[in-house]
Amino acid sequence: MKRILLAMLTMATLSSHAQNIDTVFLKRLLASRPDLFANILKHPQQNEVQLLYTKIDRDKNNVPHFTSYSYRLNPKRYFYPASTVKLPTAIFALEKINEVKVTGFNRDAVMITDSAFAGQTKVTKDPTSPNGAPSIAHYIKKILLVSDNDAYNRLYEFVGREEINQKLKKYQLNNTRIVGRLAIGDVGEGTKHTNPVNFYKDGKLVYTKPALFDANDYPMQMDYMLQGKGYLDNKDQLVMKPFDFSEKNIYTIADQQSVLKRLMFPEVYPLKQRFNLLKDDYRLIYKYMSMLPTESDYPAYKRPEFYPAFCKFLFYGSDSSAVINPDIRIFNKIGDSYGYNIDNAYIVDFKNKVEFMITAVVQSNEDGIYNDSKYEYQTVCLPFLKNIGQVLYSYELKRKKEHLPNLSKFK
Repeated sequence: MKRILLAMLTMATLSSHAQNIDTVFLKRLLASRPDLFANILKHPQQNEVQLLYTKIDRDKNNVPHFTSYSYRLNPKRYFYPASTVKLPTAIFALEKINEVKVTGFNRDAVMITDSAFAGQTKVTKDPTSPNGAPSIAHYIKKILLVSDNDAYNRLYEFVGREEINQKLKKYQLNNTRIVGRLAIGDVGEGTKHTNPVNFYKDGKLVYTKPALFDANDYPMQMDYMLQGKGYLDNKDQLVMKPFDFSEKNIYTIADQQSVLKRLMFPEVYPLKQRFNLLKDDYRLIYKYMSMLPTESDYPAYKRPEFYPAFCKFLFYGSDSSAVINPDIRIFNKIGDSYGYNIDNAYIVDFKNKVEFMITAVVQSNEDGIYNDSKYEYQTVCLPFLKNIGQVLYSYELKRKKEHLPNLSKFK
């Protein structure tokens, strides 16, 4: 009987995923605060704003039910996803370990990355880890705490490009592709080759992931893949023609929130549709998604380079002087590059029993030149993300709920 009841609850919850998304609420909310959002509302296309807010209501069994609201949501309108692609890649790395099922091979095994193709690099040590050795777990920690690019690249190499994109299709993330490393100029043939990687337990080899070549292409046609009026090339020479994003990663707002929802609320999905993660895998991700960089000992992230709100765009605006509310935890993954700031967040206030999801992107590149490091992150993008996060939080604080959530699993 319990199984039948659970199945009915699951189906009822999942049915909310298919509901038509309200496109009016957020527009009215933004318009109600011209002091905060007037400039963005005047130039929504220029600033490439897309928002997806999801309200969460619990039933008497604490099962979450979702109602979503969007602003300018468009799966065909390209934006550069930057570091947000690191979250699904980290999830797939943990899945790969669980699927291999080799004794001694786990997320804490020593991970030695070799090279086998032009441009690839080796990693044999990690002085930021407690034992001085690289591992899947430590790479995930660095990705979630400070969005470390090298850590992501090593997981991309471990999982392999083909497997990453197969997993995206498995979870019906049909408007997403992950086809390259980050911040190293990974282009062309090199993106298709991933390094050999060896794993060791107590000094003994327990698993080898061979060098792989992905022969597949992942063509996706979207609007606005040519942007701006010029860019600086790899020799810092100005090229006066639009910057081409057509070979880069794609990760739409709806797909980002789909990953977050499946990660935070696996219980509302049928078993076959859940990520193949262990309870400890979930705990690892939850811990470091919500941890602040300054709370970490290994690595030790110190001011002034790092600060508590460093990777918290929504609600705190990545403000180095932000006062952190001790009752609020933000489980999120940010991205910032080419003038785009993105945040995909589940925001929780344990004291006031508030929870909601918000996924947002905004861009500012007023000179229309890419790769010149002249973007209006501090004056346009981050203040917008801070304000929309705080306005939605204020709305949620006042919103009446029939059943308050039990949030203990996220503490």
